[in-house]
Amino acid sequence: MNWIFEPWPWYVSGPLIAFTMFLLLFMGRQFGMSSNLRTMCSICGADKKADFFNFDWRAQQWNLLVLLGAVIGGFIAHFYLSEDPTTVAISSETVQDLNNLGFESAGKAYLPKELFSTDVFSEPLTLLVLLTGGILIGFGARYAGGCTSGHAISGLSNLQLPSLIAVIGFFIGGLVMIHFLYPLIF
Repeated sequence: MNWIFEPWPWYVSGPLIAFTMFLLLFMGRQFGMSSNLRTMCSICGADKKADFFNFDWRAQQWNLLVLLGAVIGGFIAHFYLSEDPTTVAISSETVQDLNNLGFESAGKAYLPKELFSTDVFSEPLTLLVLLTGGILIGFGARYAGGCTSGHAISGLSNLQLPSLIAVIGFFIGGLVMIHFLYPLIF
């Protein structure tokens, strides 16, 4: 039973994700987390303000269940299936690299306290970086027609060329951010 308390290797979790995507394709569904935001906005009446939200959101209710399941699953895994929920199982080299970048909470928290604590509200630079990043991610997800998980998991499993291009762009953007922009910002 100890296997459930440890991170699963890629050769277990990868095929499980592939099997899930196969089931969704078999049932004629496409998975995407960011599309749930559109669905929730439509449920709340945003379709009266913008045509983008005017669609049959009832046909997307199943995707909301996936979102709810991810939240519940994450809660259960963190609080009941982790031997030490205060640590994050990442390599010591990665922890050292993150420490060198100024993230002292690396390996100790899922969200770095340097970015995700109430202290950021007193630091204008961190607040500006988070706000700018959020706007760029929101714009990018809308402009690209999906988020990183939507393109990387669902789009690639559907063999969509735009998703392949988007995923290549995500990786290039991540490398540019961490190797060139991050040292300039911090």
